[in-house]
Amino acid sequence: MVRNIQLRISLKENGQAGMLKTKTAKYLGISEEGLQIKVLRKSIDARKPSIYFNYKLAVYINEPMPVASDYTFDYKDVSKAKPIHIIGFGPAGMWAALRCLELGYKPIVLERGKNVQDRRRDLKAINRDHIVNEDSNYCFGEGGAGTYSDGKLYTRSLKRGDVRRIFESLVHHGATDEILVDAHPHIGTNKLPKIVQNIRETIIKYGGEVHFNTKVVDFKIDNNQLKSITLQNDNELEASKVILATGHSARDIYYLLDRKKIALKAKSFAMGVRVEHPQHIIDTIQYHCKGQRNEQLPAAAYSLVQQVKNRGVYSFCMCPGGFIVPAATAPGEVVVNGMSPSKRNNLYANSGIVVAINVDEDLPKFEKFGPLKGLEYQKNLERLAFTSGGRSQTAPAQRLTDFVTGTLSTDLNPTSYQPGLNTAPLHSLLPKLIGSRLRSGFKAFGEKMNGYYTAEANIVGVESRTSSPVNIPRKDNLEHPTIKGLFPCGEGGGYAGGIVSAAMDGERCAEAAISNY
Repeated sequence: MVRNIQLRISLKENGQAGMLKTKTAKYLGISEEGLQIKVLRKSIDARKPSIYFNYKLAVYINEPMPVASDYTFDYKDVSKAKPIHIIGFGPAGMWAALRCLELGYKPIVLERGKNVQDRRRDLKAINRDHIVNEDSNYCFGEGGAGTYSDGKLYTRSLKRGDVRRIFESLVHHGATDEILVDAHPHIGTNKLPKIVQNIRETIIKYGGEVHFNTKVVDFKIDNNQLKSITLQNDNELEASKVILATGHSARDIYYLLDRKKIALKAKSFAMGVRVEHPQHIIDTIQYHCKGQRNEQLPAAAYSLVQQVKNRGVYSFCMCPGGFIVPAATAPGEVVVNGMSPSKRNNLYANSGIVVAINVDEDLPKFEKFGPLKGLEYQKNLERLAFTSGGRSQTAPAQRLTDFVTGTLSTDLNPTSYQPGLNTAPLHSLLPKLIGSRLRSGFKAFGEKMNGYYTAEANIVGVESRTSSPVNIPRKDNLEHPTIKGLFPCGEGGGYAGGIVSAAMDGERCAEAAISNY
């Protein structure tokens, strides 16, 4: 006999060995003998001073509990199969390639950056020496921007594909099965590289190809049909089915498509700053505690949103126990992002705090750039951050309270950002469209979270790569409306907003490209 139940257990009870089984037996009014439990979902309710763990359980009574997953991945030998070319090896490209293996087609992946091991040298260079490699950085390389990230797996795209299937695929390639249970699962920047490498090895094992340091610079199109891909070394590859999964920072691809008069659209996006607090401040607010949090509790996170002057101001990619990293993809710009290790045990909490930008109303001075107006607005702010930060990867920063009151900070708080911070008047440097709304937003957040608005927090600029400012249109069959054989995909096309949604879109694009063969 199997039953699904939900239990609510206090923090104190949760710390006692065997309590979950005892509570389950008491709830059902049966003996613990012959009782087995499988946790389906786990979350923490810390809205009140009394903290509870919520569990959704499958309870097996006097019968064996299944061990194997309901999901299997039937990868086929595709070494001699028809090819599908995939440009970009981030989450969209990886799962497009894996789906090709299942459907019996050969994925040929072209990635401009390096493998995960070699990428580390370039990350060290940008952090320590302020040198930006345009093809190998926190955004470009094996696994894309997702590899060296927090690895958050939360998504609202529940109708776009099988979310559980992506989670199971991650577990199949080395992720802990805790991601199948946690309400807000994440993997951690320290564990993601190995999982990404395992996915690459699966693709190669079954006959697919993954080519690094292979940058696409042109497409040959005849009578609106894609014919071939031109690489940086002038090599030309015949390619009639191409999944374009280059990510939201591959600006050269947008410029290429625009030059070739291939349809693009400007897309709304968001920009702002990173705010960094000592983690203990966020713990104190969220867990209603004084001093060190209970060891059963993870580093506390938060999610905030406020409407200011008809635009949303909200937290984005919140990283508890994490650090801020330089995410520039070209010299002469400063971009910041955040990530956390799997244990989320760093001393600081950071989050993007961004303002929604409506490209149809908010950027009149950039109309001359047409579908690339949002991209050019991004670039303008990133160059401003570079200049005000000190013309290196040092980032402009200000104490949170000084930013809101319009005061230049005489000094800054300690930070996790390795390249360092430079005090700057972000309150006057940021465009009014963003700066004034951020100031009002921070005041509102301080009212929602008592203690959040504090001089112990820094704001760091700029958080500009939340999503693509460009949409590459596609039809219902996921093919570009005018170029046959081209399938825009993932974050770069404007169809995803994170690891899971990009992975699901990659699978869908693989299925579409194959059905179109």
